[in-house]
Amino acid sequence: MAEKDRAEKNLEAWNDVFADIVNVLLFDGKPLVKEDELEADTKDSLFKADGKLHEQERDVSKFWKHGKIRISLLGFENQTRQDYKMPLRVMSYDGASYKQQLLDDKLKQNYPVATLVLYFGTEGKWTAPKNLCGCFSVPDELKPFVSDYRINVFEIAWLEDATIEKFTSDFKIIAKYFQTKRLRKDYEGSKDEIKHVDALLKMMTALTGDNSFETVYNEIKVKKGGVSMCDVVERIMNKGISQGILQGKAEGKAEVIRTMLDAKALTAEQIATVLHLPVSAVLSLAASAPAMN
Repeated sequence: MAEKDRAEKNLEAWNDVFADIVNVLLFDGKPLVKEDELEADTKDSLFKADGKLHEQERDVSKFWKHGKIRISLLGFENQTRQDYKMPLRVMSYDGASYKQQLLDDKLKQNYPVATLVLYFGTEGKWTAPKNLCGCFSVPDELKPFVSDYRINVFEIAWLEDATIEKFTSDFKIIAKYFQTKRLRKDYEGSKDEIKHVDALLKMMTALTGDNSFETVYNEIKVKKGGVSMCDVVERIMNKGISQGILQGKAEGKAEVIRTMLDAKALTAEQIATVLHLPVSAVLSLAASAPAMN
């Protein structure tokens, strides 16, 4: 879990990505938060349990400043599965931030705290509690006296096209991927150049559990010029095709090649490139296989 969290932080911790997420999800795409107004929050909060101090850390958090005044702390909590205790978690993080303000004698002005829960699930919308009182049963007699606490959940896979188009950072690629996955469509990737290639592919691996995204990075990073998700998807597909063919017997290889050629899925030149074979060898293998009826 710790390794997964670090990978997710890698991309969102970039100021351009962090500001973009906040501006689109909170401010409808208006560029209110600027990159140079963000400052990393380096303080980890502590809580006491069983007589011992324990560290609790947000997935990503930053101070948003105007001039020299820190006016808010925005935190992300990345979720691929629903967490029925999320309001308790968020309240503990936010409460710890306010506690730090109480203990900071040098702080000249207090600031509000806001947390964004980014939900990447694709099988269903968030049905877990979005408020504190939803986590337990409150007797009617006590309801007027129990303070509620609401959390901000954003269902990334359910964002509309118009909203996704407002993203200007690499997070646009993440959002489009999960929307496509939720709609059960083939993901072809965009031609937009990726700015933080390593961080984005690691986050894709962490959120999907598919190592294909990260394993192609070692091949792609030596590529001259910009890298897009089209490049990544093409390499993943080619790698899958080549492995499937190379792992089969000679007869099986020939049949697969013949099938792809007959279906016009790939040209002989493309297959030759994937398999690192001369075009003549590809055509020879195809000719040795029986024709499709």
